[in-house]
Amino acid sequence: MAAMSLTQQICNRARDLGFDLVGVTPAHPVPYVDAYRAWLARGYHGEMGYMARPDRVERREDPAKILPGVRSVVCVGLNYFPGDVPADLARDPSRGRISNYAWGIDYHDWMIPRLEELARFIGAQARARAGREVRTRVYVDTGPLLERAYAAAAGLGFVGKNACLIHPRMGSYLFLGQVLLDFDLEPTPAMTNVGCGTCTRCIEACPTGALIAPYVLDARRCISYLTIELKGHIPPQLRPLMGNWIYGCDVCQTVCPWQRFARPTSEPSFHAERLDQAAPLLLELLEMDEGAFRQRYERSPISRIGRGRLLRNATVALGNWGDVQAQPALTRALADPEPLVQEHAAWALDCVRKVGEGSSQDPESDQDPHEREGDGRDPQEHTLGDELA
Repeated sequence: MAAMSLTQQICNRARDLGFDLVGVTPAHPVPYVDAYRAWLARGYHGEMGYMARPDRVERREDPAKILPGVRSVVCVGLNYFPGDVPADLARDPSRGRISNYAWGIDYHDWMIPRLEELARFIGAQARARAGREVRTRVYVDTGPLLERAYAAAAGLGFVGKNACLIHPRMGSYLFLGQVLLDFDLEPTPAMTNVGCGTCTRCIEACPTGALIAPYVLDARRCISYLTIELKGHIPPQLRPLMGNWIYGCDVCQTVCPWQRFARPTSEPSFHAERLDQAAPLLLELLEMDEGAFRQRYERSPISRIGRGRLLRNATVALGNWGDVQAQPALTRALADPEPLVQEHAAWALDCVRKVGEGSSQDPESDQDPHEREGDGRDPQEHTLGDELA
């Protein structure tokens, strides 16, 4: 029996640590660099200025500027799909929608310790072969890496038209992580002959028109960006399009045909223990002070945006609900300590007033419309084979 290669040992160890996908690719510059530069030049990164910093761009173009002498990248993927939100909750406008990756604990707390353990294993095994210390660096979406490009090169999936990494048997609900090392490993093969085909469901379904072309996301219009990354005021013309999403958005992934093959994660840390972790009552959120926010979201990814931005998002959702029940809470929010909450509460109150007067807001009248041309067929009539051909 042939001896197990180091790559095989690494893949086995990664799976033992709980990762669902693992692969290896050389650490050469990835082929998406030109597209990334063009994306930045068009300003599609919005206020995420760190992405356009010259030193960060240089590192994304050349991983040797992160780890001198880097030779290989070990990529891992973790399925976080917690299952679908109950349909009655999803349709309830009095509740806020939370992206399903944030129903449980902060994934960094789960992934980083395990990636560091994997890096120690790799370092020890590689050192025995190289006769020297092998340096490693670990990242979980915190470093200047084009992580989806490396993951695709390592065989973890392919990059879809929704700009997400998609695995044909798991869909796109995947957390990604990387271990960089200055040692040559045997690469794993990339996936070929698999992709999106003619399917454009994600582009057609995006509530704000943020997917302006296949594989191109204008983050400035993306609900995930607006509710998480944007620190200031949400553009008024986009607010009616956000529905009741208050932290992230899953639409472009939910509608993907590959998602039908996804199975709920076996890791309980990413499941919602209570329904309000997936769809909290908006009026309850507006009653939270700083202490209540910290207690409620202490171990959640939601803690990173702070109380002010979460309540900003909740007031927009209440405005889109337009129900008179929201008036007292929104009126109190006019005196919130956060000016950001005050302004959005005023907008929401105006929406409620318009609904009460019988002139419910028409999002199309207030937005910069994105006209799209399809193929003339109802997307629901597409078969999987037809779309992905």
